[in-house]
Amino acid sequence: MLEVRDLVAGYDGTSVLCGISLKVEAGSIVAVLGANGVGKTTLNKVLSGLVRPQRGEVIFDGRRIDRKSPADIVAAGLVHVPEGRKLFPDLSVRENLELGSYRRGKAQRARTMDQVLSVFPRLKERFDQRAGTLSGGEQQMVAIGRGMMGQPKLLILDEPSLGLAPLLVEEMFTLIGRLNEAGLTILLVEQNVMQSLELADAAHVMEHGCLVLSGTGAELIGNSELAKTYLGM
Repeated sequence: MLEVRDLVAGYDGTSVLCGISLKVEAGSIVAVLGANGVGKTTLNKVLSGLVRPQRGEVIFDGRRIDRKSPADIVAAGLVHVPEGRKLFPDLSVRENLELGSYRRGKAQRARTMDQVLSVFPRLKERFDQRAGTLSGGEQQMVAIGRGMMGQPKLLILDEPSLGLAPLLVEEMFTLIGRLNEAGLTILLVEQNVMQSLELADAAHVMEHGCLVLSGTGAELIGNSELAKTYLGM
C-alpha cells in the first residue's frame, strides 16, 4: 500500500532523512521506532505532503504522492494523526470529529461517526464537551477518531502513547490492535519500543535520519544485542 524509495528530506537545504526505504503492506502494522530528534516526524511530514523531499519517491496505493498537496494526499486515503493531538480546544468533541471528514468521507459522515463512537464509547459521553477540557487519554481518542472520520486506507499514528499514564498506554495499544484487526493498515511511529514491537508485523529502528535495523516485530524483540545497542534495553 505504501512504498518509500531512497527518501532524502529536511529543512532549509539541510538533510534530516538520509535515504530511507520501507514498505507498508495492506492490512499490516508497521512500526518506525526511535528517540526524539532522529527524524520520525520529518518522515511523517513528507508522507503527508507537509515537507517536500529533496530526493526519492513515495508511492501510495499505486500512485506517486511525494509532489501532491496535503489535501490531495488525504483525499487519496492516507491520513496522519499528528504528535500532540493538535485538536481545536474550543470546539466540541463532535465538531473536532466532523472536521476529520472535511476532505474525505463526507458522504458517509453519519455512519462513520457511529463507528467511531462504538470504538470510543467515552467520546459519546463527552460529545458536546469542549475538546480542550478532556483528559489526555480522551484527547488522544478524539485525535484518532478524527483520523478515522476520513475513512483512511492507511492511518499514520505519530506518538499516540506520548504523555499518557501507563494504564492508558496499555489501553491505547490494545485499541490500535483492534483497529488493525478490523482491517485498517497502520504506520505506527513511536518511542514506546516493546509494546510497538509486540503489535507490529514489521518494524524499523531510526537513528540520525537512517533506518539502522529492520525486521519483524518478533525478530527485533528477540535480538537482545541489537536492542541493547540501539534501544537501550
